[in-house]
Amino acid sequence: MTTAQTSQLQSTGANTVASSSSNGAAFYFQCAVVVIGVLGAVANGLIIYAMIASKQHKKQLLIFNQNVFDLCSSLVLVTTYTLKLCNIRLSGVLGYWLCVIILSENLLWCSISGSVINLLSITVERYLKVVYPALSKKVLHRWVIWLAMVFAWIAGTVYMMILTFCTTAVIDEVCYGYVVWNSRVGEVIHGVWNFMTFFVVVVCFFIFCYGRMLFVIRRQASVMAGYGGSNTVQIHLHQMQTNVVQTMILVSALYVITWAPTGVYYLLLNINYSKWTLLDTGYYIAVFMLFFYLCANPFIYATKLNPVRRVLLDLIPCNKSQQVDGTVEMNGTRNVPQPN
Repeated sequence: MTTAQTSQLQSTGANTVASSSSNGAAFYFQCAVVVIGVLGAVANGLIIYAMIASKQHKKQLLIFNQNVFDLCSSLVLVTTYTLKLCNIRLSGVLGYWLCVIILSENLLWCSISGSVINLLSITVERYLKVVYPALSKKVLHRWVIWLAMVFAWIAGTVYMMILTFCTTAVIDEVCYGYVVWNSRVGEVIHGVWNFMTFFVVVVCFFIFCYGRMLFVIRRQASVMAGYGGSNTVQIHLHQMQTNVVQTMILVSALYVITWAPTGVYYLLLNINYSKWTLLDTGYYIAVFMLFFYLCANPFIYATKLNPVRRVLLDLIPCNKSQQVDGTVEMNGTRNVPQPN
């Protein structure tokens, strides 16, 4: 979450100096991030369209909300890094607000933090439906799901707004995000808390919940196999449930892989910043992998959720029916109209 554009602050006693990173590396990194943001926006936009067209946005509210988070993050990512490429000199009130709201990546992290909370909400919802189906029918009312969605947006925004306004400043017309701390102890405590909350606790939560769900699903599959597959409806519902759980396991695994470098880097940066602020390459790799999550996440939904996949396949011209000179071709089969 450290986001100084081309320089970072290093504190030595009472003095604060700016350490400039490689302008060339920063430029190419920012260009790559803009490309990722564009690809992520297109991919998430297609998934949202497919979910609406297939009516899945009404059945999978939290998953739909997750894609909205990713779409917003991608759009803000493009806006933020495009402005950074402009290398705007900040001055006055307008420069301060531009720094705090956009250039510090405040809006971006509001959306990303909210998506983490929403991802945990999806895990809880799936856990209750699979492990405690009777309880889920009593607890998971539609208003509860909507409340969880709203909470994810509010909690992520409030947390990042407070953090940004307390630790961001404009110094010599340059925006420094999340590096201006009144207390060194507070900085270390927040770094440890952030790492434990957004990575360690989340990973342990995923392992426990999805581990229990897989155990229950396998047990249910063995029970249904004992009945010889006579209940077709129940088997179909079980397969749908299993598919959604597998989808979220892949999403969670991608989260762990892409968030690990950023979480570790930010933790080390807060514990021993005099050493780790110099590792520009490590910073670029860590943040690049995190932003890659926004672009790669939609493809999991596209390949695992059958209704969404069918809508996306229908968008491909070669999969649609074509009519040429009175001859209709559909899925490779030629149907010649018969004379009346």
